[in-house]
Amino acid sequence: MHAYHMSASNAEPRLVHLDCPEPGLGQIQVKVFACGLNFADILMQNSTYQDTPKAPFTLGMEISGVITAIGPEVSGLSLGDRVAVFCGHGGLAERGVFDANRAIKIPDQMSFEQAAAFQITYGTGHVALDHCARLQPGETLLVTGAAGGAGLTAVEIGKQMGARVIAQARGADKLAIARAAGADHLIDADEDLRSMVKSLGGANVVYDVVGGDVWKAAFRATNPGGRLLPIGFAGGEVPQIPANHLLVKNLTVIGFYIGGYLKSHPDVVHGSMKTLLEWFVDGKLQPHISHCLPLDRVAEGMDLLRNRKSTGKVVITMPET
Repeated sequence: MHAYHMSASNAEPRLVHLDCPEPGLGQIQVKVFACGLNFADILMQNSTYQDTPKAPFTLGMEISGVITAIGPEVSGLSLGDRVAVFCGHGGLAERGVFDANRAIKIPDQMSFEQAAAFQITYGTGHVALDHCARLQPGETLLVTGAAGGAGLTAVEIGKQMGARVIAQARGADKLAIARAAGADHLIDADEDLRSMVKSLGGANVVYDVVGGDVWKAAFRATNPGGRLLPIGFAGGEVPQIPANHLLVKNLTVIGFYIGGYLKSHPDVVHGSMKTLLEWFVDGKLQPHISHCLPLDRVAEGMDLLRNRKSTGKVVITMPET
């Protein structure tokens, strides 16, 4: 099989040929049809992601496909099932072996491309906003980087939860995508975020994927008693949080990383995914995929993410074999 692989001796990943192992205890083998790219894949290449495995390994955090073999002690799954797997790595390959407890069956209405774009961004948004931040109907949610994979799903989910959503993104085209996802108010990245949000009454919940100066402005625009979620640092700077300001304004900063939550609170993540799939089947969620590229163009897909040229998700599709 072909795989986009990080070797122990090369700094850059390459498309190589590997043998696919048979599934072991509690594992399944999947013929991969699609793999969603995430900004974390770029961090993994640079060994700066919190869950970077030791090389050699294959990149690709989430996949969709069909089960082709099942190892011992796996229940609830059958050969031929259409599944999505939040695998963490190993997804940018024509086949893969994954832990069965990371797999979910996908509905017939969901394409493989949509399924590969679903678990990480929608799961992050829903668990963070519902379980962690307790977003309430009528509250104001500020989403930064609102046209990217994580931000755009937070806009959709916030609207489904009854919030008024303020979306910040760069440029008219990206803001239009956030508007189509349900944003009530739009703020261009070149505008003064703090003053614009304050003029709209301030934010009760902040979902920030950018960090740096954007975080600082959002922090200052948060109303007393508000909750802030530092989801990512696409701007490159990890912000430092002034504890005295938390005290004065009774603010809560909530750390959330879905990979860690899947290990420590799997029932919460699985329950969230059940809700999200029901919303999808009911037509309440519309995964946005700006680019679908073949496996031999993974590097191009990574560049789209790195240079912020994509919106929603970039998905890699596997060759027919």
